Amino acid sequence: MSDWYDDDSFWETFQNYMFDSRRLGLASAEVDQMIALLGLKSGGAVLDLCSGIGRHSIEFARRGFKVTGVDRTTPYLDQARSSAAKENLKIEFVRSDMREFSRPAAFDAAINFFTAFGYFENPADDAKVARNLGDSLKPGGRLIVDTMGKEVIARKFRERDWGTREDGAIVLEERRVLDGWKRLESRWTRIYGSERRSSTLLVRLYSGAELESLLREVGFREVDLYGSLSATPYDQNAERLVAVASK
Repeated sequence: MSDWYDDDSFWETFQNYMFDSRRLGLASAEVDQMIALLGLKSGGAVLDLCSGIGRHSIEFARRGFKVTGVDRTTPYLDQARSSAAKENLKIEFVRSDMREFSRPAAFDAAINFFTAFGYFENPADDAKVARNLGDSLKPGGRLIVDTMGKEVIARKFRERDWGTREDGAIVLEERRVLDGWKRLESRWTRIYGSERRSSTLLVRLYSGAELESLLREVGFREVDLYGSLSATPYDQNAERLVAVASK
């Protein structure tokens, strides 16, 4: 049986849930904030690991960056290439497992955004992803990892949520914490008319200290933690866990 993240039908079924118009509308401001956090100058090479439908890759390219977007989901890559082509943007989109992609010293910056870290049952795979990201950066290159930190989840935890989405579908999320706060299991159910589809996701949880430790262990020399892309503190009011690491 394949893992949930290897199922293209999952990503297609829940695309409109993950990437609704509100979230898509945030991409431009998010990229501006990432550029500020990373101290990037236009023209640099940026790796967007787990690029999805390309919302951030396209915004970086619009600002003059040389962008490589990497994802394992073919339908998302097809959409990203189509969106880039409509604007004559030159973006390299690569289909690859994040554990396998590495391009030594090729990028000035890398991003891994929207809780696209911690998918794997074996924590050594997370370390491999982080190490590959470091190897792919030029000396002095910088990385942003954006995820939902363990502390934030504990503060905001709800066992279930549901709502009607823009396309008229009802989506229910049911959650439970596993293995002493090591992992989060989420069961997503989409109901549209007579159609019903459920998928179960498992994501490894990281506290701020745990993510910082992992990044340092694989070779990053400096790691700063923030509670948002606005560089607010990672404290009791944090909305996200944003790690900015320097090679």
